[in-house]
Amino acid sequence: MGLRDVFKPKPNKFLLMLVNQTAITVKGLDLLIHYLKKRSSNVAKQIVETENEAVEMRRIMIEELMNTFITPFDREDIFALSRDFDDILRYSSTTVEEMEILDVTPTPQMQKMAELLAEAARELHLAVMRLQDKHYAVATEHANTAKRIENQVETTYREAIAQLFQETKDVKHVMNVFKIREIYRHLSNAADRQDQAANVISDIILKIA
Repeated sequence: MGLRDVFKPKPNKFLLMLVNQTAITVKGLDLLIHYLKKRSSNVAKQIVETENEAVEMRRIMIEELMNTFITPFDREDIFALSRDFDDILRYSSTTVEEMEILDVTPTPQMQKMAELLAEAARELHLAVMRLQDKHYAVATEHANTAKRIENQVETTYREAIAQLFQETKDVKHVMNVFKIREIYRHLSNAADRQDQAANVISDIILKIA
């Protein structure tokens, strides 16, 4: 270890936790993409396990928040950001769980929404990393990009719902429509949480930059 390393400031533990949480969120959404390309009970299990891992991370963070007097920014913002990332994975997990229970076949729109969610998650991951190294302008750019991608998810959601009801032919098909709509709603809710996370990041930067 050199002299420079001795005096180099240590990364803040809360920012490290958030970086790790965003990384596992990206992992979960990549698994969701894989699942929606080809339904697999094994991949579904991996998604649930990934969510459980993220939940454990969040529990540790909450305990650390309770036991720490000084935080790098408002503890409410740390809590909110962690909660939003947790919700993103939770909706990914419930998407898969309900598809398994209801025996829903993936649609191209589901695949597109999942790909956009993963893209936005990567932007949020980069935003938190830039928060960590104090490149706040770059963090803002990544957060704004995530918000733009969220708008694309919502557009895809509305188009998918419209197409779904236009193709309704009979009562039997209506039941399937409601099943598929529920899956779309889970994916849309995940996008909403990404938008909230991006807003929290922007708020943090306004307070500390």
